[in-house]
Amino acid sequence: MNYLHTMLRVTDLERSLRFYCDQLGLIEISRKDYPQGRFTLVFLAAPGDTEAARESKAPMVELTHNWDPEDNDGGRNFGHLAYRVEDIYALCEKLQQGGVTINRPPRDGRMAFVRSPDGISVELLQDGDALPPREPWASMGNSGSW
Repeated sequence: MNYLHTMLRVTDLERSLRFYCDQLGLIEISRKDYPQGRFTLVFLAAPGDTEAARESKAPMVELTHNWDPEDNDGGRNFGHLAYRVEDIYALCEKLQQGGVTINRPPRDGRMAFVRSPDGISVELLQDGDALPPREPWASMGNSGSW
C-alpha cells in the first residue's frame, strides 16, 4: 500500500492556490477541469517531492473545486496536513507578511500551525533539531484554534 494524496475541497481555487503555492511553497503538478461534473482537480506536491509526484511516487494534496456553491465547513474535523520545513522561522515570517495568521507560533523552534483560506489546519515542523527560540516567536501567543 502507498499513500497517494489528501483531497481537500476548496471554495475559491485561486485564493487557495495563492495560499498553498505562493505562500506555503507547494508546486502545482497537474490541473484538470471536468465540465461534465462541474469541478476542477489540482494536484500539489512539496518542492522536494515534485519529480516523484509526477511519477505518482510521492504523496500529494488534491484540491477539489466544485464549480457550484456549496458549504465546506468542518475543516477542524479533518485534522491537519503536516509538512517538514527547512527554516520554520523564515516560512512563518513569509506567511505572516502574506497576511496569514500564525495560529500556533513556533515558540519552541520546532512546530507551528496555520490555516488555509478554507480553514484547513496546516502543521509546520522544523526539519532536524528544533531551532533555538527566537523573538518575536518565543513570546507570541496563540491566535484562534488550529
